[in-house]
Amino acid sequence: MSNDFPWLSVLLFLPLVGAVAVMFLPKEGPLAKQVAFGVSLLTLALGIAIAIDYSPDGGTQFTENVEWIKSFGAHYALGVDGVGLTLVMLTVILAPVVILASWNDGDAGRWSPRAFFAWMLALEGLSIGVFAATDVFLFYVFFEATLIPVYFLVGGYGGPNRARAAVKFLLYSLAGGLIMLASVIGLYVESAKTDGGATYLVSELAKIDFGTDVGRWLFLGFFVAFAIKAPMFPVHTWLPDTTENATPGTSVLLVSVLDKIGTFGMIRFCLELFPEASRWATPVVVVLAVISIVYGALMAIGSDNIPRLIAYTSVSHFGFIVLGIFVMNSQGLSGANLYMFNHGLSTAALFLVTGFLISRRGSALISDFGGVEKVAPVLAGFFLVAGLSSLSLPGLSPFVSEFLVIVGAFVHSKVAAAFAVSGIVLAAIYILLMYQRTMTGPTREEVAGLPDLRPREVLALAPVLVLVVVLGFFPKPLLSIINPSVDHTLSKVDKHDPAPTVAESTPEGAHE
Repeated sequence: MSNDFPWLSVLLFLPLVGAVAVMFLPKEGPLAKQVAFGVSLLTLALGIAIAIDYSPDGGTQFTENVEWIKSFGAHYALGVDGVGLTLVMLTVILAPVVILASWNDGDAGRWSPRAFFAWMLALEGLSIGVFAATDVFLFYVFFEATLIPVYFLVGGYGGPNRARAAVKFLLYSLAGGLIMLASVIGLYVESAKTDGGATYLVSELAKIDFGTDVGRWLFLGFFVAFAIKAPMFPVHTWLPDTTENATPGTSVLLVSVLDKIGTFGMIRFCLELFPEASRWATPVVVVLAVISIVYGALMAIGSDNIPRLIAYTSVSHFGFIVLGIFVMNSQGLSGANLYMFNHGLSTAALFLVTGFLISRRGSALISDFGGVEKVAPVLAGFFLVAGLSSLSLPGLSPFVSEFLVIVGAFVHSKVAAAFAVSGIVLAAIYILLMYQRTMTGPTREEVAGLPDLRPREVLALAPVLVLVVVLGFFPKPLLSIINPSVDHTLSKVDKHDPAPTVAESTPEGAHE
């Protein structure tokens, strides 16, 4: 593949053009679904081709840079390094999975099914734009634009309180976006003072010394927005309400893809543009990350509503990711980057399989289930594997990520790591209790006639769980892409892994 061709623009606009095309198809019949699925598969094929052609040690690749708004110093600039490419791949992998799993979810919404699938394609394209943008102003445009399809997907389809959940999601996200906008404007003002003039290019901004006070204020504007998006304690409360009322497919795109913008932004902007401020904020951020880990796990244990439970598990898992980012060593940061991808897979599987379960029973309450494994053994098997991946069972992909984060945390602070480890124990409790209460025991009369997974549903879940197993035993393909970018980020924040300590040996025959 030629790097001179705008491959990332094609990858970005393909689902966006597909979304527009779907809206002009007939309202009735399966054509809109089929076209949306076909576009997502074509996008996946192009994403795989880009990933195959990517050179792990080549830095940012497939770059595009066209002057956009000269007076602002804004450029239409795209490019991916290892971190961005990993999240782009997560997006293009999950989009066809979600469309296939959500085949009938748009039928009962306020608008036609074609709108449902059009918004999903739009969200895919805008998410790719976020992860590929190398201009801060362009990133901000994509960052805010992703709110539009999510608002309509949540507000138009899903549970009875979907309108309230959509508004709450929008208010939290807009609040974070407005705070970040202040820092975006600040970047323009500060870069205009340099010899090169005003710019929003990340590569140029990274060369600027913003000074202690200005750098810290700019850092806070970005960090607060990313903490809301991640989501972190205490600005996480929009997430359980949203997932409780969204369709399973919408929850997957929201939690597995869109929320990664928060942790991706912490790496790309907080660490690389404001290294001094990131080091300054590390003690507080590490504490908040540990609180998120423990709090999210405890709330999950106490939840009777399945989507809310999964939302709280994600609050806990994002705590691990943020912890790995801010311990600022290679183990933690590599683990955090890998965790973003693996969490996306495991949470997608968990949302989708429980969504199939809920749609059959007509209830999302754990207390309304019991003994499902006797009447739907395939569904129970998929549920078990998805749950075990969420609790990071060895042999499944999240385990590698979590292990690296814990190792990095121990290097940084044994106290923080000890509290983080408790989250692993709590994860086993909330996952196994959920499985036990829904799948095992006597079969309740209300679930006695539940059908097992259909071929379409198995086909949607199988690729995700296959990746979870394969990457659990062989994570090297992802780590080989991620590690060079991790080294680059650590060099930006002037952090290096501590040298190993070796005990001095006593010469043979020596006496005290």
